[in-house]
Amino acid sequence: MGMNEQSRARWITAGLLLGLLLASLDQTIVSTAMPTIIEELGGMSMYSWVFAIYMLASTAAMPIYGKLADLYGRRKTYMIGLSLFLAGSLLCGIAQSIGQLVVYRGIQGLGAGALLPISMTIVAELYPPEKRGKFMGLFSAVFALSSIVGPALGGVIVDHAAWGWIFLLNLPLGIPALFLIAAAMKESSSRGRAVIDWAGAFTLTAAIISLLLALVLGGGDSGARGHYEWTSAPIITLFGTFVICTVLFIWAEKKAKEPIIPLHLLALRPIAAGNAVGFFMSAGMFGAIVYIPLFIQGVIGVSASVAGYSLVPLMLSVIVASITGGKLMSRVSYRTILVPSMMLMVTGFVLLSQVSVNTSKLTIVLDMIVTGLGMGAIYPTVGTAAQSAVDQRDRGAATSVSQFFRSIGGTIGVSVFGSLLSSGIVQGAGQMNQITDGSKSMESLQGLADPQLLLDPGARAAMPAEQLAMLQKLFSHSLQHVFIGGLIAVSVGLAACFFMGGARLVPKPSLLNETNGTEVTGSNRG
Repeated sequence: MGMNEQSRARWITAGLLLGLLLASLDQTIVSTAMPTIIEELGGMSMYSWVFAIYMLASTAAMPIYGKLADLYGRRKTYMIGLSLFLAGSLLCGIAQSIGQLVVYRGIQGLGAGALLPISMTIVAELYPPEKRGKFMGLFSAVFALSSIVGPALGGVIVDHAAWGWIFLLNLPLGIPALFLIAAAMKESSSRGRAVIDWAGAFTLTAAIISLLLALVLGGGDSGARGHYEWTSAPIITLFGTFVICTVLFIWAEKKAKEPIIPLHLLALRPIAAGNAVGFFMSAGMFGAIVYIPLFIQGVIGVSASVAGYSLVPLMLSVIVASITGGKLMSRVSYRTILVPSMMLMVTGFVLLSQVSVNTSKLTIVLDMIVTGLGMGAIYPTVGTAAQSAVDQRDRGAATSVSQFFRSIGGTIGVSVFGSLLSSGIVQGAGQMNQITDGSKSMESLQGLADPQLLLDPGARAAMPAEQLAMLQKLFSHSLQHVFIGGLIAVSVGLAACFFMGGARLVPKPSLLNETNGTEVTGSNRG
């Protein structure tokens, strides 16, 4: 790679890192600012949809963007996705109602679906295999770092400026990223006229949206969360639609000339096993990310501002492990990295499943460090394994499918664990009611079992000590169910690691000198 090409690769990588930072930082900043947004715009009933619509749009778009990148080029598709994300950010920043914000977050999500999978694909073409793992680890470290910086940055913005700036901040970061990619990345396509698989795109999108809507809206207990019970007609209809659309999608892909997801990719061992590992690892990971802060604030009893930094030990250990795993990737097989990583994750969830009202801050920090050291190397490893298993013409599809399974796994994990927490609280409240035998001090126990009470400093301070202690015990016991669910998920992921075979990242001349498909300047020579 000549000096000019080396400089070009560095500028492209810088642009991709900025884009990745935007997509990952956005979620954590929004989480911190949402109470302030709801206070100004109202619409508490639509609170969850600000997150759900973004998740629905980005997840549904991922595999479609991956195929479009293979058909029309990485540069063009990435720039379209980033432009759409920035347009959605601008609209979110000037939204005047909660309804507008939800719609604009959907636009933002449609753009975000392109950023991570195509970034990973471009990196795979910029660098030869022996250097690729290092950069995949760097990308994972940026994602973890954003989870640390996001809550603090969101808090500063809503305290000292209008909340709209949490979205408008994307513009001074994203516009330079757009220009860097446009100026530095040169691309030529030799694929000829592409044929878009519209039937596959439609059925896949319908299947994904039906499944995610069922998971987002399901799990209610007699309307306690404003959701539907799992056995209700709307949820059964959504799951049925998912099954029907999935069958139609498979049929469409078998007939399509340029399928959105080439089905033969799913038969490749590194991709099939890696998707399974990513799916179950994500389910467990999001269980940790979402519910550890809930335990720290609700049971241990720290303030909301301190709870915002509660995941710092977890994410710092993720950064260390992701960088280390990236360096190891060129030396050992994928399985050699994944098995110890998943074993560490399993150990972390064994420790987390034992949390109680007596768990100290130091203990939960140590539990997070063990869990994070397991998480860190998994994402870059399964992503690299998917890319290396295919030739260049299918690399975008392979990367987006890998990311797609991780996203679906995280969504399902959060939904299932939320149901476990809810059912645990309901069952625990019933047992507490029997123990107290209807005493006045525990009247309206169903209301007292609301986790929100433990998160409200005023409500905690107003509770008699006996009530607070019992509610903390109920809540910690319910969260144990969540972490046991996470333990089961990561254990299945550990089993899937053994099916990776002996595949590894090694330099291959045929990969370094590909001319079939799209050629990216600087990607073919070490």
